[in-house]
Amino acid sequence: MIGFLSASRLDAYRTRVDYFHRGLSEAGYSEGRNVIVEYRVAEDHNDRLPALAADLVERKVAVIATFSNFAAAQAAKGATGTIPIVFVMGANPLRSKIVTNLARPEGNMTGVTLLASELIPKNSSLLREVVPAATRIGFIVNYSNYTKDFVESVVIQVRALGVELLPVNISNQTEIDERFEGLIRQQAGAILVSPDAFLTAQRDRLVALAARYSIPALYFTRDFVEIGGLISYSSDFNVMFGHAGVYVGRILKGDKPADLPVLQPIKFALVINLKTAKALGLTIPPTLLARADEVIE
Repeated sequence: MIGFLSASRLDAYRTRVDYFHRGLSEAGYSEGRNVIVEYRVAEDHNDRLPALAADLVERKVAVIATFSNFAAAQAAKGATGTIPIVFVMGANPLRSKIVTNLARPEGNMTGVTLLASELIPKNSSLLREVVPAATRIGFIVNYSNYTKDFVESVVIQVRALGVELLPVNISNQTEIDERFEGLIRQQAGAILVSPDAFLTAQRDRLVALAARYSIPALYFTRDFVEIGGLISYSSDFNVMFGHAGVYVGRILKGDKPADLPVLQPIKFALVINLKTAKALGLTIPPTLLARADEVIE
């Protein structure tokens, strides 16, 4: 029996879950055939995660897969030191202190890092290429998943690029419109959306707000660009979730988490929505278009 712990609702990233199951199938396991999956979802309320993790431990699942953010991995880690845990998280697991070694993760945890949070300075630089005049960039962050120290360190890194990041916390649906409008009032010339499961679930609203205010925005996954967002730069999340499924299957077969290195992406894709750029009156630099892995027209 597999425990599946997620911070955000599953329909927010159904394709990712499907890829997880594909990976599980590669390892010889299919839900309903030879494995049972107990789903526990916090519905974007991170404070519920510890109790959900404890419930999975009480049910004596063989392995726990944690999805969508650092908080889910942290909750599982706090609930058990013996049941194997396979995490998928956008943050660096070393920086987050989930593990202390990527090559040989000690204890009962291993998994996949998307390194999405590590790309924030790079994404700021890309956004500046698109909008050279944007010296102030709104930085949408869910503080439930990032420490104040981390956000401050990113602000300092980006300042070296000649850009002032304006961090704003959006951690629930009632804050979205007001906080976004606040960035417009602060005269942000562009918007950068930080990696987060809740913000992924709210991608339709965020993309719509960027269109309403005619402001360029860069996102941490192509999901936003596919529905009209301007640009994204990220690893292939679907592939990485598939790797997590394979890891869960290997553990069910007897592998130990400490023998499975934390997987990191080796390829990142730049996706640009040219139709959105035209609607914003932007001319994407030819050098950037040449570097794009995909251009949506």
